[in-house]
Amino acid sequence: MLEITDEAEELAAALVKVGPIPESHSEDALHIALATINGMDFLVTWNFHHINNAKMKKGIAKVAEENGYECPVICSPEELEGE
Repeated sequence: MLEITDEAEELAAALVKVGPIPESHSEDALHIALATINGMDFLVTWNFHHINNAKMKKGIAKVAEENGYECPVICSPEELEGE
């Protein structure tokens, strides 16, 4: 389990404030921030609406980089397995 830190909450807030994550789905921003802050290689999700789609992934990576982090590879379980 990953601890919710001030650092993760700050990155999550940036993902909502700057975009691309809508405020109504701030829990998705925190999910992304926790994986990013903790240096995860992959963020595996079936959330194709707010996380795992081309438009969102580009915006998520930009916000992470602007805040000094490398975004994990965002993919579905099938993509990770190479199917």
